[in-house]
Amino acid sequence: MFDQIILAELISTFFYSVIGMVLMYAAYKIIELLSPFPIVKEIEEDQNTALAILIGSVFVAMSIIIAAVILS
Repeated sequence: MFDQIILAELISTFFYSVIGMVLMYAAYKIIELLSPFPIVKEIEEDQNTALAILIGSVFVAMSIIIAAVILS
């Protein structure tokens, strides 16, 4: 009985983790498509710290939203 419960929790954790990563990747691609400049070039070559902080905060916000949806 406990083996089935633990297996179900492991499978659901893996499944939701994959869904979360796919959603985060999709959000990054949407941001990249909508921006008028290449994000990676701005952050890496031009050292745009403000843009890096903005993209990081978007990812943190998306992860909080995805975690809330998964836990509900």
